[in-house]
Parts: sequence; C-alpha cells; structure tokens
Amino acid sequence: MTANATPGTPEGTREPLHVAVIIGSTRDGRFGPTVADWFVARAAQSHPEFDLDVIDLAEADLPLTMTGFGQPRPPAVADLAPRLTAADAFVVVTPEYNHSFPAVLKNAIDWYHGEWSRKPVAFVSYGGVSGGLRAVQQLRHVFIELSAVPIRDTVSFHEYWHQFAEDKSWPLPSEARDTAVRSLLDQLAWAGETLRAGRRETVAA
Repeated sequence: MTANATPGTPEGTREPLHVAVIIGSTRDGRFGPTVADWFVARAAQSHPEFDLDVIDLAEADLPLTMTGFGQPRPPAVADLAPRLTAADAFVVVTPEYNHSFPAVLKNAIDWYHGEWSRKPVAFVSYGGVSGGLRAVQQLRHVFIELSAVPIRDTVSFHEYWHQFAEDKSWPLPSEARDTAVRSLLDQLAWAGETLRAGRRETVAA
C-alpha cells in the first residue's frame, strides 16, 4: 500500500485531501469570490486529490456577539463547524483593510478552536500596493495561537484592478504568480497529508 493510500482503496489511489477555501470578505462589491474561483480552478487542475470546499463567510452569516463559555453555539456557528472539522487544510482568501484583515474573518476564526488545530493554513491575498501581505502577516500570528500551521509561501495580487485583460478576463498571465501558486499548493499538499497522518497517529496511540 502506498503512503497516500487508505484501507479499502485500490493500490496507488491517493486519499482525498479535504481543503476548505474560506472567502474572508463580506463587503458589497467584494472581489474575494473572483480570487477564490481562480484559486479553486488552479488547485483542482494541479492537485486532483484535493476535495475542495468553498466557505463563503457572507453565506455563513456568523453572529458577531460571542456566547459565554459553556453555552451552546448559535445555529449558524454549529452548522459551519462540521465543515471546518472535516477539513485537512485551509486556504484563507483575504483582502487588506487598513493594514489588517477584515473583522468578519477574525470573528469567524474566534468562534472555533479545535477545528483549526494541527492543520496547515495557506493564504491568498489581494489589495493595493502591499497585495494584502500585511493582513497575511497578522493572520499568521492568529493561527499559530490556535496551534494551526501557516504555510510559508503565499499568493498575492498587488493592485488587482490593473490585472484584467482587454477581454475582461482575469488575471493577466504572470510567470511569477504561476510559480508562487504551484509552490503554495505543493506545500499545502505535503503539510496536509503529513499533519493528517500525525493527528491519526495521536488518536490511535
């Protein structure tokens, strides 16, 4: 049996890696879904073993008021929890607001804890001059506190509004971006499989 095969699957078959792609903006006119659609298409093409689940925080509609410790989770929070628990890895698509990430994204992160633990998190950002990288830098610290494992490489879109072709297709071709997304996806696949194996060994011990 190969390292990526599971009992009951044909020899050489890779077990799907469940990857949750989180759209971290809910504002009117947001560009996040466009970025997420592009990333999901690239991921599906290069890593067919990924089982991709797009989580749009605008649809999740998580409450902004936290419940007290020991109290039941609100329905919207409870409904999203199984999808986060099932994920072996996360990709956060985020803009940059005032040198940081959106409040709705922090709210979504703070509603959960163990769902993030010992899982890799990759970042795809967009914005102005910085391309959202200042938001990503702060998100790394947040996820480390939750025992998640941030992926080193990122994909960022600087001044994304200039990256449309004449036919309105997006983004313009970029060899540097192609290299970046390949590296991010390869790192995410390795970390996702490695950490999943580690979590299972811990449970079985």
